[in-house]
Amino acid sequence: MSAAVDTDRSAWDVIVLGGAAAGENAAQYATQFSGLDAVLVEAELVGGECSYWACMPSKALLRPAEVLEAARHVPGTASLVAGRALDVAAALARRDEVVHGLDDASQIQWALDTGIDVVRGYGRLDGERAVLVTGADGGTRRLTARHAVVIDTGSRTMVPPVPGLAEARAWTSRDVTNLHEVPRRVVIVGGGVVACESATWLRALGVEELTVVYRDQGLLGRAEPFAGHMVGDALRDAGVRLVPGRSLTAVRRADPRDTGPGMPHGGEVTVGLDDGTELTADELVLATGRTPNTQDIGLSTVGCPDGGYLDVDDEQAVRAVDGHWLYAIGDVCGRALLTHMAKYQARVVGEVIAARATGRPPAGAQYGALSAAEGHRGNPQVTFTSPEVGSAGLTEKGARAAGLDVETVEYDMAALAGTYVTREDYTGRAKLVVDRVTDTVVGATFVGSGVAELVHSATTAIVARVPLSVLWHVVPSYPTASEVWLRLLETLRTQRRAR
Repeated sequence: MSAAVDTDRSAWDVIVLGGAAAGENAAQYATQFSGLDAVLVEAELVGGECSYWACMPSKALLRPAEVLEAARHVPGTASLVAGRALDVAAALARRDEVVHGLDDASQIQWALDTGIDVVRGYGRLDGERAVLVTGADGGTRRLTARHAVVIDTGSRTMVPPVPGLAEARAWTSRDVTNLHEVPRRVVIVGGGVVACESATWLRALGVEELTVVYRDQGLLGRAEPFAGHMVGDALRDAGVRLVPGRSLTAVRRADPRDTGPGMPHGGEVTVGLDDGTELTADELVLATGRTPNTQDIGLSTVGCPDGGYLDVDDEQAVRAVDGHWLYAIGDVCGRALLTHMAKYQARVVGEVIAARATGRPPAGAQYGALSAAEGHRGNPQVTFTSPEVGSAGLTEKGARAAGLDVETVEYDMAALAGTYVTREDYTGRAKLVVDRVTDTVVGATFVGSGVAELVHSATTAIVARVPLSVLWHVVPSYPTASEVWLRLLETLRTQRRAR
């Protein structure tokens, strides 16, 4: 039977509640070699947050800024771009191409070509292995799963309970990645990845007065402290005002209204801070963290409380539900709010469902034990600011909190030939966190232009538990930034011999 959109069928082997990138992967891995069938239930765009409102549009906006910044610091191109700004219209048009004009036809076609059905509508659990779908016309239909239901409903921007904030219709991540008009004055609230990346592209696109307000004393609070310091210094150098250690107390807006995503949502915004000062802007951007979309998906019909993150085991099965039929992946389980980690969880889930459905143990020669704990040891992440921040595994603070006996080593990435040839004023730093007991790397952080490509090697070393004695024989090519691995090992050897 060929796959279809809004088919009249009511039963499948696997129902995926939410058609984001991870949900697509879960359906694919559950069905591709097992003979099972699957359906995606999605009320918005198939492909989800990453494809249309997060990863993809944000990188499309950051890339022009990155290229122009690099050209400004390389003799031979610096004179050609001196005094020039981005072509904003062209940058936004490229962003629109990347998100396919917010049209999911290509994603739908991928699902159909892969043999996965699609049902449009808002899905809620309706008892064991059942999903009730409400269509755009208000009509409902009940779907049942013979084997499993996978929850992939994602998350949304958390709106703090600040007087006047909800009424002000502040921009969320969906607006700032899909902006169609560049405001002259912007205040960003938050100091994490979304805040820092948004500040990077908004400034590059021409926001004249850009202020970032955040509660902590440093940016990127989950990273090594030097990462936030270096990103903060770069933002200040770019003309961004940073206001650390402050929280919102009130928000006022003249004529707030729904003007559509990425358009100013009314008149001037006034933001009150807890030190009594006020900031005025044309738009306010909330980058205040995420909250899972679990409040209205019928969890109470299967014995779970509505709302909050779903506790899962290392096969991504929801612990509170017996029978190994309900799974959760991506932001809703709170393990790592990153698309690539959600897709990893989806691959584990798909293989586990297929194995259980065919009477096999959920393990195999290709993947070994199908446990999401292995991949989460690596947990790679890249923040595409200028400079970039790439990391894998644990920070020093996180490793010590986990009870590990660790030592650390750092190196100035500007001292590498491979970075000096890319720009003569290169700024960067690298750090490894090493478990003394196993003599393996458990964490790595890189800051600098182009460090994103170093993260996978760090992830490999961490997940594979490669001993330092073996890493000595992993020779980096010259002259590249990967030479930092050799310099870190040399520095660590010197530190140990000096003790």
